[in-house]
Amino acid sequence: MSRALRLLVVNGPNLNMLGTREPAIYGTRTLSHIETEVREAFPEVTTDWVQSNHEGELVDAVQRAASSGYDGIIMNAAAFTHTSVALVDALAAIDLPVVEVHISNIHAREDFRERTLTGRQAVGVITGLGTWGYHLAIRWFLLSRADETH
Repeated sequence: MSRALRLLVVNGPNLNMLGTREPAIYGTRTLSHIETEVREAFPEVTTDWVQSNHEGELVDAVQRAASSGYDGIIMNAAAFTHTSVALVDALAAIDLPVVEVHISNIHAREDFRERTLTGRQAVGVITGLGTWGYHLAIRWFLLSRADETH
């Protein structure tokens, strides 16, 4: 029997404000609520959640993930998606698959949000499906792991 899937879920700036921040765009669930829902939906998967408003803390979390036994990263870099060369470099420096998630549809918003720097280091980008994006990212990791065993 293989060991449980272990994922790091990295969340960027202002996601600590979910639930009250622009609910028409981001919904009313808090990040803590999303974390609880994901853990209940996927009890067979270990998820460790990190949120920071500081770019360097997110870079540190990504770098540590490579040596901490994670099978992959789910990343919602939020505003840093569009601006952080440091996060792009950190993702490029590790040998872990990354699935990028965005709660809102970044392609239906302001022009500057359409470009994802961090997405270049991801195996895929899920955008605009609300908090279901986190669930779908985990589902991808589970299915890709199942493909490896066949």
